[in-house]
Amino acid sequence: MAAKKQHVGNAKKRKQIDTEAHESASNSKVTKFVPSKKQKSDSVGKEKTAKASVTGRERRLHAKELAEARKKKRKRHYTLEQELARLWEKMRRHEIAKEDRAKLVTEALQKMKGKIPEIAGSHISSRVLQTCVKHCSQAERDAVFEELGPHFITLAFNAYAVHLVKKMLDNASKKQLAGFISTLHGHVAPLLRHMVGSVVVEHAYELASAAQKQELLLELYSTELKLFKDLVSLKESRLLDVMSKLSLQKGSVLRHMTSVIQPILEKGIVDHSIIHRLLVEYFSIADQSSVTDIIQQLSSPLLVRMIGTRDGAKIGILCVKYGNAKERKKIIKGLKGHIAKTAYHQYGCMVLVYILSVVDDTKLITKVIIRELQSTLKDLILDKNGRRPLLQLLHPNCSRYFSPDELSSLNSSIPSLSLKDQSEASSQTDTLKVSLGDEESKEDIEVEMDEVNKDKTNVDDSDLAESGKKDPFVRRQELLIKSGLAESLLDICIESVGELIRSNFGKEVLYEVATGGSGGILLPTLDDKINSLHEAIASLAAMSKSEDSQEEHVLENFHSSRTIRKLIMDCPNFASTLWEKALKGKSEIWAHGHSCKVISAFLESPDSKVQELVKNELQPLIDNGILKNLKPREQVTQ
Repeated sequence: MAAKKQHVGNAKKRKQIDTEAHESASNSKVTKFVPSKKQKSDSVGKEKTAKASVTGRERRLHAKELAEARKKKRKRHYTLEQELARLWEKMRRHEIAKEDRAKLVTEALQKMKGKIPEIAGSHISSRVLQTCVKHCSQAERDAVFEELGPHFITLAFNAYAVHLVKKMLDNASKKQLAGFISTLHGHVAPLLRHMVGSVVVEHAYELASAAQKQELLLELYSTELKLFKDLVSLKESRLLDVMSKLSLQKGSVLRHMTSVIQPILEKGIVDHSIIHRLLVEYFSIADQSSVTDIIQQLSSPLLVRMIGTRDGAKIGILCVKYGNAKERKKIIKGLKGHIAKTAYHQYGCMVLVYILSVVDDTKLITKVIIRELQSTLKDLILDKNGRRPLLQLLHPNCSRYFSPDELSSLNSSIPSLSLKDQSEASSQTDTLKVSLGDEESKEDIEVEMDEVNKDKTNVDDSDLAESGKKDPFVRRQELLIKSGLAESLLDICIESVGELIRSNFGKEVLYEVATGGSGGILLPTLDDKINSLHEAIASLAAMSKSEDSQEEHVLENFHSSRTIRKLIMDCPNFASTLWEKALKGKSEIWAHGHSCKVISAFLESPDSKVQELVKNELQPLIDNGILKNLKPREQVTQ
């Protein structure tokens, strides 16, 4: 029994020993294969280095292949576009020969044949097509036009294809252009509401004939004209004539035009001449509230983008004319930074002219407009359009400087706003006639109406400020004298007198400044500087005639001789200065050629003092037949 217990104990002890030995062996095995932190970091670094050196380039190539595969799945003609891009890089070079370019263009068009409408909207393919259309033969161009014909409306909405469509129109024949305009029928209004599509309509409108322009405009007037073409002829070009011929209801026409115009204005698409023409026609029939709403919308920086066309400038003038003080302020502030560019523009300068003529806030005009004009004053004086705002201040509404059309645009009006006053006046006339009866004479009624109209004008000025309340002469003084513009003008005229007096356009500003402006506006405060200008002109005239000089003498130059002649006739002070400083004792030298007219001007002067000044010296020239015995201008007109 004791031996059995001992055997069991030994077995347990051996089992315990074996277990401990196994655990120690396993522990020693684990510690043997676990690396240190340093060894672990070294191995990871080696793996990264090996991975980067082996797969860096391959990874980029693989990413490129994946991108190419995605593009091929997404773009049906991706491979074709790649081929066209390679051809385009060659054909668009400047140094390439015409024959080689023609071959490349033909090859590209052959590859695109039958697929042109599908790829025309692509960023790359549209550029290739534009180059091909520019350099291909007429037969190839006609083939492209025919293939694109049924898809022009769709392409007109595409941001890339729109450039191709414009290029096609530029190179289209009259028949093709007529066909394109015909396809636009029924789609003009939706295209004008689209930022891209409106560009296509405007381009077609600019290229179109008068009849085609009317065709594009008519469907914007009413639903009937949108559905049916050829209802009116070219004779009915104005909306009022169209309405009269077709007996269209004014209410339905206004509703249709409002539905067309409002989305266009809300999106700010106001750059196009077709829209400007549409607005002018709308103003001709719209009621007062509708016109007022449009003027409020346009009295903003939007107007700057409109005044580059004839109709756009007319709208700008109407907005200034009928806008209240707040709206006028917005218009002027919207022009800030664009004054110089506007002044040089053929039509935009007329908007500036009108602002200077009627707006009473001279401090704002000085700050925004005059200051910007002063920075480029000499260039403005020498420019055909840039001089007009200056001439309007010096001599307002002068037919010598403004054409009848330009003066008419300054006097343009909106019927619904102008007729309001007339209707009020007529109703008041009827009331007076009833109240006065037959006992009152016609003269009494007219006297009463003058008083009513005077009161009416005072009331309506707050609503429809067609012109400023400030006296025009006072306004001109503030814009010319107080702003310092007149002094700057005189400084430039004195400094550049030779250049300005020989210039076709500069001579007119010089003449107005030298005479003191209309009404003698410059004379009271700037008399000394005006005399200095007279002396500067006389100094040029006093220079001796030289055949070696490259520049013509001022008394013989076509422009300057006529300007000096006008100054002698209209400004006695200048005539006296010129005679004493330059011509006294030398009149016989200048009694021939263009300068002869200058000498004769002294005899024609309406001022008797000027005639007496030169009589003794010029009488012998008259007796010898060198000068004609001309009567003074006043006597000639009588």
